[in-house]
Amino acid sequence: MTKFTDLNLSAKVLKAVEEAGYETPTPIQAGAIPPALEGKDVLGIAQTGTGKTASFTLPMICMLARGRARARMPRSLVLCPTRELAAQVAENFDTYAKHVKLTKALLIGGVSFKEQDQLIDRGVD
Repeated sequence: MTKFTDLNLSAKVLKAVEEAGYETPTPIQAGAIPPALEGKDVLGIAQTGTGKTASFTLPMICMLARGRARARMPRSLVLCPTRELAAQVAENFDTYAKHVKLTKALLIGGVSFKEQDQLIDRGVD
């Protein structure tokens, strides 16, 4: 059985995964994380609750941790169809990147763009 330690994730990300209580990746995670870490495009389909969000946030965090953000030059973008899903992705990012110095900005409609623009001005990964 595959463990998260078999997926070539960084030590800091593995620590966060362990602290979140996970040891064994789901099938979607085991299938998506290794090629994503190699920089390959990944398309995955799985039921709700199978860890799809971690399937892309874990390799994204590992890759982003190799560089630094610059003002007004975001290095990644995740588009979500709903506020709820956007908040879930942001929460996953916080959970798994807590030992890595990265910044994020949750940008959603219906709130002041000025505040969101200020987040981008500071630099986000």
